[in-house]
Amino acid sequence: MRRFLRENSLSLAFAALFLAALGGQSYIGWLKFNEEAREHGSSTVSWGRFVLSSDFGVAVLENWQSEFLQFFLFILATIWLVQRGSAESKDLKEAGLQSDEQQQIGRHANERSPRWAKAGDWRTALYSHSLVIVMGLIFLLSWFGQSVSGWTTFNEEQRDHNDPTVSYAGYLGRPDFWERSLENWQSEFLAIGTMAVFTIYLRQRGSPESKPVGSPHEETAASN
Repeated sequence: MRRFLRENSLSLAFAALFLAALGGQSYIGWLKFNEEAREHGSSTVSWGRFVLSSDFGVAVLENWQSEFLQFFLFILATIWLVQRGSAESKDLKEAGLQSDEQQQIGRHANERSPRWAKAGDWRTALYSHSLVIVMGLIFLLSWFGQSVSGWTTFNEEQRDHNDPTVSYAGYLGRPDFWERSLENWQSEFLAIGTMAVFTIYLRQRGSPESKPVGSPHEETAASN
């Protein structure tokens, strides 16, 4: 057990932080929802019902979709785009998909390589892009979930005010939906961009997200 915890400490720590933050968000969101309900003379709901509501769903999913969009685009962009001196970039000469030998696939795979990396057929092709495919699918699913939850929430508010509801397609054309999406997207793109530039000049000893402390600024991570 001790060995398992040590070998998986990074994923376990972030899983614990995620669950704690999600639980805290749901509790605080529930208190806020019921507070606003009382102010408007509406009935309150239980915590369980709030967690299953579209209000909570849209609040969670609008952040999830932006996070996975960030990783999807970053993984895809760093295949061909480079940044000299950045720990987030390949060496300038390594831009592109690289050769089968460099990627250790097909006949260049070794004994410990994953089975699909050794296959040399469609399985290797699929496995070669599996990370960006999964990230893209999670983004699309969370974006769709956000849009449906946001549409449901919007129509509930419309009915509360005796205003006309809108279709799903109509909701997707509304400025408030895209404001929510772009509000999250711009912050993710800013974070990734600044991380790529900061790692040229700044260091964190012991972190794989940083170059060695003594590395020259102009030296890209893959050159070390």
